[in-house]
Amino acid sequence: MNDPIGYRREVAGSQPPLLFSGYGSTVKRAPAAAPLRIPHTLSEVTGPLVGFEVPPNADLTKQHKAAPLGERIVVSGRVLDEDGRPVANTVVELWQCNAAGRYLHALDQHDAPLDPNFSGAGQCVTDEKGEYRFVTVKPGAYPWRNHYNGWRPAHIHFSLFGPSFVTRLVTQMYWPGDPLLDLDPIFNSVPDPAGRQSMVCAFDLETTVPEHALGWRWDIVLRGRNATAMES
Repeated sequence: MNDPIGYRREVAGSQPPLLFSGYGSTVKRAPAAAPLRIPHTLSEVTGPLVGFEVPPNADLTKQHKAAPLGERIVVSGRVLDEDGRPVANTVVELWQCNAAGRYLHALDQHDAPLDPNFSGAGQCVTDEKGEYRFVTVKPGAYPWRNHYNGWRPAHIHFSLFGPSFVTRLVTQMYWPGDPLLDLDPIFNSVPDPAGRQSMVCAFDLETTVPEHALGWRWDIVLRGRNATAMES
């Protein structure tokens, strides 16, 4: 029998706090009291096994009759545990705004056009190597009313499911060199520079499809000292 591997705790400051004064929504929703421990039941720990029931929907450029407007990109990477081992059969979902910076959502009334050929959501399941891959368009920046003249940098929301719904993790992916990163309270709610960098993808020529789409690589580490920053 293999010896158990000890849990490697996250580096202090590598994860965002529940309350960050610069991010207005956390001021309203952060808990005022200490959390209560609620033991998991068997059903919460063991199921449902969602990984095998998710239909492939990873190409957001082919969900409608025509291609969406904007810069076509490929985003790929691996889902890894704290020891760098691949995590297979993990449901990876993404959602994002379109190339003009607008979400297909009733509450998004930003003065930017909707794209009838872009819904902004997709999902896939990691393979035995922990790999995922999406084809989409690069999202645009958009204004938000958190502070004066606030703009969110280009980003994609990611959600990951383990063997059950209670293991869901949520994070965001950003692009290197974006001038809005230094001004964004959500990105900067992670105190540690390495923690912030864990949310930034990298250009990858191997992921790039010739004459079709630029490729970006972003690995997601679920926990441990190299864990990707996740929303609390």
